Amino acid sequence: MSTHERNSPTREPLTGTLIFERGAAESRCVEAPALDVPAVSLGEHARTAAPALPHVTEVDIARHYERLASANFGVDSGFYPLGSCTMKYNPKIDEWACRLPGFAGLHPYQPEETVQGVLELMWGLQESLAEVAGLPAVTLQPAAGAHGELTGLLTIRAYHTAHGDPRKRVLVPDSAHGTNPATVAMCGYEVVQVPSDDRGGVDLEALRSLLDTDVAALMLTNPNTLGLFDENILAITTAVHEVGALAYCDGANLNAILGKTRPGDMGFDALHINLHKTFATPHGGGGPGAGPVAVTDALAPFLPGPLVGTTPDGGFTLVTPPRSIGRVRSFLGNVGVLVRAYTYIRALGGRGLTEVAEQAVLSANYLRVLLSGAWPVAYDRVCMHEFVLSGGALRKKHGVRTLDVAKRLLDYGYHPPTVYFPLIVDEAMMIEPTETEGKATLDRFAEVLSTIATEAAEDPDLLHGAPYTTPVRRLDEAAAVKEPDLAWKPREGVRE
Repeated sequence: MSTHERNSPTREPLTGTLIFERGAAESRCVEAPALDVPAVSLGEHARTAAPALPHVTEVDIARHYERLASANFGVDSGFYPLGSCTMKYNPKIDEWACRLPGFAGLHPYQPEETVQGVLELMWGLQESLAEVAGLPAVTLQPAAGAHGELTGLLTIRAYHTAHGDPRKRVLVPDSAHGTNPATVAMCGYEVVQVPSDDRGGVDLEALRSLLDTDVAALMLTNPNTLGLFDENILAITTAVHEVGALAYCDGANLNAILGKTRPGDMGFDALHINLHKTFATPHGGGGPGAGPVAVTDALAPFLPGPLVGTTPDGGFTLVTPPRSIGRVRSFLGNVGVLVRAYTYIRALGGRGLTEVAEQAVLSANYLRVLLSGAWPVAYDRVCMHEFVLSGGALRKKHGVRTLDVAKRLLDYGYHPPTVYFPLIVDEAMMIEPTETEGKATLDRFAEVLSTIATEAAEDPDLLHGAPYTTPVRRLDEAAAVKEPDLAWKPREGVRE
């Protein structure tokens, strides 16, 4: 037995064959009924050989997909501390609600009078999100957080253009999500980076030196991607407004401040909200998501329509703002996600949402303190919902990188945190425990990370080879992206 195997946890690797390699030629799952209409020749369009389909029974199929499902990792199967992504448990009542026939069975082209129930729900969600944001107008159309960024910045662009002052630049902190500068560029603005200060917030003096009448907006995440609430937030938004620019809040970290403070009260003019993060609707795998945008009264006329409004008789209807930038998504967006978020909000209520933030912040600070002995904290002060560790010392002393640590965590049954982000932290590892995890889970995770730090010091090669217990070992990540092998080819001797 190798040293690597001896020092690895005992969880058995998940192995198995492809569906094409299961069953036998005589196996069947379903028999097609006899043809009861005249046969028609397809001529040149007809197959010359039978399709290469697997010959399996129903039980073979069920076991195959159960095996594949068990290879996936999600919040229902284990701790998922993916910093900046709020991968928390999704209450099952939200899933029940979105599957009710009155929501799941609707057709988007039904007349308004036949869909009053879902319009009422959407109106209620708009009003709830406006209250959470501290901003009066909300569009539900955007289908993701980055899509919400694009919508919000296009709305800001339309506002400046309508006032005859289109402007040229948007300021973005160096700790920002990568989608922020991408969105700025897509909207035709020049990206200008703002440095952080030694406390992890925006360098206020550097910001002031960059502000002029060519700046259209500042895009800022608060709390930021270091998990820190900017101590100068009111001074920042005031300085932005003094030059006629607007303040945009990336709402990715709204989970940390629910019910405690509101972006509108901080001076922000626009905000996107990741419903698939903050309000516990499923995400990952590319969607679907939802990124509603909330704005001030000054920006409201430019929002994409339609929005849900009320009628004099107490009903609900679709309305389009007078100077709308136009649709950014078909219909009302990903309605199934919106129903889940509405259910989450109504189930928790105002006090429950506040407790979400309180527990998320408590969990993060508890875990930060537990880990600070074994791992340097990039900005070791009270954090919000997440914090960033630095593996720089580990790399310098033992040649172990944060990527190696992330791979080793897989052997212990944990999804790794986000690594190498934010870019301003050497060998960054960003951890967000969320409010849904109990103390025992946090204690065990801290114990495992401390154990990995010891392993790195005593046997660096152990981490270089990790993981050992996953269905697939460590891949060449560059080749996997640039040269993916997505076609199944039978091994020699295997029936096609």
